Amino acid sequence: MPKPRQPFGQAFIVAFKGISYALRHERNMRFHLISTLLVFITAYSLNVSKSDYLWLSIAITLVWVTELLNTAIEQLTNLAHPEFHPVAGRVKDLAAGAVLLASLFGVAVAIAVFFPYIFS
Repeated sequence: MPKPRQPFGQAFIVAFKGISYALRHERNMRFHLISTLLVFITAYSLNVSKSDYLWLSIAITLVWVTELLNTAIEQLTNLAHPEFHPVAGRVKDLAAGAVLLASLFGVAVAIAVFFPYIFS
């Protein structure tokens, strides 16, 4: 039997519950939160352009999205196969690899954006 449709506003509440869960239970999410705050404080103090804010925001959003998806994949993998299994481990490794790539992109964007402001 399909689940009844939830009110539109309820979807936002559920989504924020997911982000809140990740922040409370995932150390890396707390690291991303602190990094996000530091990036925006730095951007504000250097008076970066709107287009540079956009690049920073895209990179930060990509990291947050991949980290949330990684957490969801880990949770589902643990539910499906609580004991260690090589395929389950590979699934988790692949999801973690996506976060690593997004994070490296974020670092590259931060360097590209901040370098001219700091060294000009």
